[in-house]
Amino acid sequence: MATPSLTTRSVALDLISSVLKKHRPLDETLEGHAGFTALEPRERAFARNLSATTLRRLGQIDEIIGRCMERPLPRRAVAVRDVLRLGICQLFFLNIPAHAAVDTTVSLLDIIDLSPYKKLVNAIMRRLTREGEKFTENQDAARLNTPDWLWDSWQQTYGKATGRKIAEAHLNEPPLDITLKGDPDIWAKSLQGEILPTGSLRLATGGNVTTLAGFDEGAWWVQDTAATLPALLLGDIKGKHVIDLCAAPGGKTAQLLVRGAKVTAVERSAKRLERLEQNMTRLGLSCETICADANLWKPEEQADAVLLDAPCSATGTIRRHPDIPYLKKQTDVDSLSSAQHRLLEVALEMVKPGGRVVFCTCSLQPEEGPDLIEKILAEQSSLQLDPITADDVGGLSELITGAGVLRTLPNHLSEHGGMDGFFAARLVRG
Repeated sequence: MATPSLTTRSVALDLISSVLKKHRPLDETLEGHAGFTALEPRERAFARNLSATTLRRLGQIDEIIGRCMERPLPRRAVAVRDVLRLGICQLFFLNIPAHAAVDTTVSLLDIIDLSPYKKLVNAIMRRLTREGEKFTENQDAARLNTPDWLWDSWQQTYGKATGRKIAEAHLNEPPLDITLKGDPDIWAKSLQGEILPTGSLRLATGGNVTTLAGFDEGAWWVQDTAATLPALLLGDIKGKHVIDLCAAPGGKTAQLLVRGAKVTAVERSAKRLERLEQNMTRLGLSCETICADANLWKPEEQADAVLLDAPCSATGTIRRHPDIPYLKKQTDVDSLSSAQHRLLEVALEMVKPGGRVVFCTCSLQPEEGPDLIEKILAEQSSLQLDPITADDVGGLSELITGAGVLRTLPNHLSEHGGMDGFFAARLVRG
């Protein structure tokens, strides 16, 4: 098999620079990057894997660089650090042959007009090929790869042992979960997957999902198993009107439709709503779609139930999005929590008295989950928490807190490969 080209590594360099310097999400950068889309499929896969793994192991990599350099690089040469990051990632975490990792890392400096630093980079890379184990054997990977603001939050919220397990779970590339429209046993055999207790089908590897059996005929959609749980909390919704707020990309919308609900999907972003509509077309499902800010939109009549998957820091999805720790900070969490509170107030007004509202976020931060629910229950005396039970989530009692809310963690279902971090609460309007 041919070694990925220098051009591919140059694209990866641009990708991590976009995340770390311009603070753009990796997936967003991938979609709009001309150099990335111009690569052959195998090269694209390598560029994405190299950039994602560099971000996933950034703390370890930077610690190694710090031990190899006696003084910091001048401002004009900050890109040299990113070049070294890619080289060290290949050497230690992607098992690229040492000669290829060293040669391409040094050559990359010519492409970005930093050739005067080739001697330094060559010396560092060759030293690491000789003494590699000395640099990695005593590293605390979980701690090094978790920024302080997240580490401290998880330690305080979940305790030291669980906080560490969360960080350790983020070191691994996640498996691929799909939600099925039909018989899971048939597709488990066809796709060689494992049926999880939640009902999702888990595949060992990802790759190009559009080439998998069942994609073109709309037999399933990609959705982490944790993300499937909030829609289940609405109970029997057959024939009922359910409003799905912040609905794109549509995984939960599809779940509601398959279970027989009449769904109104509301999404503020026209581009994301178009993606939802495309997904429903592929799946052969139909619902009312509305492009609107949920804070400003009002239904003609109140619904039987509302599902609100609120915009959040997404710290529960770091396994899939290793750029998140470097894009978000505590002030973002505080701001998002305030926005979520407003959305939840609006959602409660959209449901009939006695109707259910399920609020959820893919965040591990307490401000975007239990703290917010506690606050709104204190504010609205007629509002009640409808406790979630293990029976609601496939018998997985470890996913339910003592307060009766859903809290999944990346280290849950660890024997199956983990799951995303999610919070959900079920509320009944008085």
